Amino acid sequence: MIASATFAPLLELFFTQRLMQQRQASPHTISSYRDTFRQLLKFVQQRLHKPPSRLNFEDIDAPLIVAFLDELEKHQGISVRTRNLRLAAIHSFFHYAALETPTHSAQIQRVLAIPSKRFTRTLVHFLTPPEVDALLAAPDQGTWSGRRDHAFMLVAVQTGLRLSEMTGLNREDLILGAGAHVRVIGKGRKERCTPIARSTRAVLKAWLREPQRGDSTVLFPSAQGRRLSVHGVQYLLNKHRKTACEVCPSLKEKRVTVHCLRHTMAMDLLQQGVRRSVIALWLGHESVETTEIYVEATLAMKEQALEKANSTTRQAWTLQADRRTPRLSEQSIALKLCRVIASAHPLLDAKLSVDRRSSIVPPDIIRKGI
Repeated sequence: MIASATFAPLLELFFTQRLMQQRQASPHTISSYRDTFRQLLKFVQQRLHKPPSRLNFEDIDAPLIVAFLDELEKHQGISVRTRNLRLAAIHSFFHYAALETPTHSAQIQRVLAIPSKRFTRTLVHFLTPPEVDALLAAPDQGTWSGRRDHAFMLVAVQTGLRLSEMTGLNREDLILGAGAHVRVIGKGRKERCTPIARSTRAVLKAWLREPQRGDSTVLFPSAQGRRLSVHGVQYLLNKHRKTACEVCPSLKEKRVTVHCLRHTMAMDLLQQGVRRSVIALWLGHESVETTEIYVEATLAMKEQALEKANSTTRQAWTLQADRRTPRLSEQSIALKLCRVIASAHPLLDAKLSVDRRSSIVPPDIIRKGI
């Protein structure tokens, strides 16, 4: 328990002790929490006219945090998901503060009572095979950056790696011999190996022969030799999407991101009949239930299910109709046959009669050649 109720030392302990030492949070988690409190401190300084070093803990109350979240959503244009992500970071800090400053329990309770905002879950966006081909053909492979971008997008759409996993790839993570694969440590510090197709392996072999820039360990470096940033990756994707729109106009209505390429890979596996448990392992999902979003997104699979349901229904109707139709006996069939023959041969004096005790045509008709 800390003796001071100043906000700054408590926030420092939250990052150094709680996140880094106790929980050993990943660099991505720490970076996300850092961005949240950086935005919060800027907002508080504008609202209360107090620098972060002079803030007291009681200054950060529930109404102020709600106003901060509304400011992010309405004026900075963030999505509801991002708003809830910022709120989760603030909740985590106040859970820690509840043990360090119990004298402010009522204030902490009101902050923790702020609920997450509900949002509409949209369908998963993915690219069609013609759109993928147009996007991969867009970079100018006569230049170093074009060959890098082509290899980057090809690996992303074939492996389904996350953005942080793609930018964090090193040359040593590639195994291009027998059983070619790429090794990554993904979300939740889970290590997984993703196989690489033969065509992708050929492109990567050619890329590894390129002159190295800057840090020689980075697989896809920037022009300065450093790791690609989030904004740098989105810039190159937007640039090549605009070029690909000339060949595939449907790309004009889509936003291409690394996560969109990840969804594209998952949809391709699903439509090829790969089990959802295998897709979950491929993508590094925590649960198989996460892959349900891909089942809901593909209209083709829904149409196949509808056609299968209609086929089953038609078979059931046909079976019911067959059961309702009365079956003619052999004797009735013979009588009808005789009547047809008689109508076709009116000059023959044939006495048509059917033996009630047999189911064949009378012999006297057969002897007359009818």
